[in-house]
Amino acid sequence: MSTRSLTGLSPSARRLAAFGCIVWCFITLFPLYWVVVTAFKTPPGVVGGPTYIPFVDFTPTLQPFIDLYQGIRGEFFRTFLNSTMVGLSSAVIATAIGAMAAYALVRFEFRVRLVSGLAFFVLALGGYLVFNATLGLTRPQSLLLAFPIALVAAILVNRLPLPGPILGNEDILFWFVSQRMFPPIVTAFALYLLYTEIGRMGFQLVDSFIGMTLCYVAFSLPIVVWLMRDFFEALPIEVEEAAMVDNVPTWRIFLGIVVPMSMNGLIATFLITLAFVWNEFLFALFLTNAKWQTLPILVAGQNSQRGDEWWAISAAALVAIVPMMIMAALLGRMMRSGVLLGAIK
Repeated sequence: MSTRSLTGLSPSARRLAAFGCIVWCFITLFPLYWVVVTAFKTPPGVVGGPTYIPFVDFTPTLQPFIDLYQGIRGEFFRTFLNSTMVGLSSAVIATAIGAMAAYALVRFEFRVRLVSGLAFFVLALGGYLVFNATLGLTRPQSLLLAFPIALVAAILVNRLPLPGPILGNEDILFWFVSQRMFPPIVTAFALYLLYTEIGRMGFQLVDSFIGMTLCYVAFSLPIVVWLMRDFFEALPIEVEEAAMVDNVPTWRIFLGIVVPMSMNGLIATFLITLAFVWNEFLFALFLTNAKWQTLPILVAGQNSQRGDEWWAISAAALVAIVPMMIMAALLGRMMRSGVLLGAIK
């Protein structure tokens, strides 16, 4: 709704709109306020009935935060460090790989024959069955042999002048985005089985830094490609064409010209990716046991045999959302200054 349409409203309609905005703000902000005040209450203050205003109807205390610091209900700082390490590494790698993929989708034309995709599927599945059931190889060995062979064969098939539909850049982009349409529980369960099989070969991925980082890079790539593609499309191509005339290599054009011009979009995409990874719960629940648990798992587990201790849950949740509030403030500031317009249009 435009500003002009708002000013054209009658006084009663504007009062109704203002009332609706106040109700909306109350509904969205009251849960956060309740978490904040609960984090500063004592256990009797929580179970003794509702109190709302610090220093008025209850005396605030720092005991829940002291319990967090002392690790009484779990190693909070270790999980905080885990979330920071996994989030930063995943966001950096996903942004770097996704930016290169998005740039390729914008500047180069791809033509993938549907027949080659079907050939890859048939050869990968058939090769796996042959290696595993017929030749007696283990499942990881069968996967490691079947997939490279199927990939090379599919590339060769793609070069043949075979009939059938040809998929272009838009189809490839839709394939990237469609990866986020799968129910996460299906992907998490399949990834757990794959990690378990690889672990039997001696390479531990379940409950490991590398396993979590690889999972979140794959989880974040579709959104990175989607965001960065729109941003690269907004960049002027004349500068790159001038560099091509001077025989500048493509990789130098990308690193020396495209990356500096798209730095704002890269920063914004990095922050959005980091926020997604920081808040993710399901993959961390499936793929970690104790060593590399992240903050959402710890917050969800802040209960005891005595029941849900809401003061401890609120304190852990409050500390966990502080980094996200800082990033939301940074993103909001960047959006108000207009530097994100190209990345989120």
